[in-house]
Amino acid sequence: MLSRRNVRIKVMQLLFALDRDEELTFEIARTKYWEGIDSTFNLFLFCLYNLLETTAIAKQDLKKRSSKHLPSDEDKAFTAMLFDNPIVQGALNNPLLKKAFEKEECAIKSNSDYHEKIYYQFLKEASYQEFLLKETNVDNSREILLELFRFCRKSELFNEILEDHYPNWLDDKSVVIGAVKKTIKALPESEGNFFLNQRPDDETVKEFGEELLKTTYDNKKEYRTYIDPVLENWDHERLAILDTLLIDMALSELLHFKTIPTKVTLNEYVEVAKNYSTAKSKEFINGILDKLLEKLKGEAKIVKEGRGLVD
Repeated sequence: MLSRRNVRIKVMQLLFALDRDEELTFEIARTKYWEGIDSTFNLFLFCLYNLLETTAIAKQDLKKRSSKHLPSDEDKAFTAMLFDNPIVQGALNNPLLKKAFEKEECAIKSNSDYHEKIYYQFLKEASYQEFLLKETNVDNSREILLELFRFCRKSELFNEILEDHYPNWLDDKSVVIGAVKKTIKALPESEGNFFLNQRPDDETVKEFGEELLKTTYDNKKEYRTYIDPVLENWDHERLAILDTLLIDMALSELLHFKTIPTKVTLNEYVEVAKNYSTAKSKEFINGILDKLLEKLKGEAKIVKEGRGLVD
């Protein structure tokens, strides 16, 4: 589920913490790295749980309409199809997914009042009204769930539920959204552990992420000898801390990760700088990395390998 860019951001944040907090050891930072990886998967579970719980309000809606003394034709025609469909029921009746929700304490962290408010806001949407006129099947059930999820992502209430318990929501939002959408599209799934497909793979989080954290931390003093000569009139001590860390991380990839193309490394750190550092950082880091790349190539210190690899 996690992309290398997500992992780069997590590593950057931990390197920043190590730089700022003298009491933080590398081993503690490494532990926090893996806690952050787990948190992304748990965030995915919590996001999926809240989506499913929002559909459950359709049952309450049906009960209210059925108990009216003088129900309208619309009330009489209403069904809880948003909840009583193969997609939602397949997920909710999955014992392994249910156990995962319980382990993450999703019910305790959630907010049923918010689910109700989101549901009744969604009830006004044309897509839901059109859905209610159709015969329930897997395809239209999947489509309405995707529509509901789009609606939820725009809801301040939905975002508030997630932000209250997961500080990484903003950083991991795009990858979690992608994981939930893939899960909806895969349901109903016969394999009970289907949701575990969204766990990040070892190549991304261990072979790349954990190693990037360690390599950058271990070699930061050596990197000064590469960076200082290309700074020209810039004093290294005056550089933004994040800019320094991003350059260090880029050097780690250029020098120690032989299967990552140099262009990928340069583009990735320019993009991260654009989103996380100062207004001028993008151009500054791009310029410094271009000079470093030229210098290191000239000294034959960059060796890339792998079939089809393009620098």
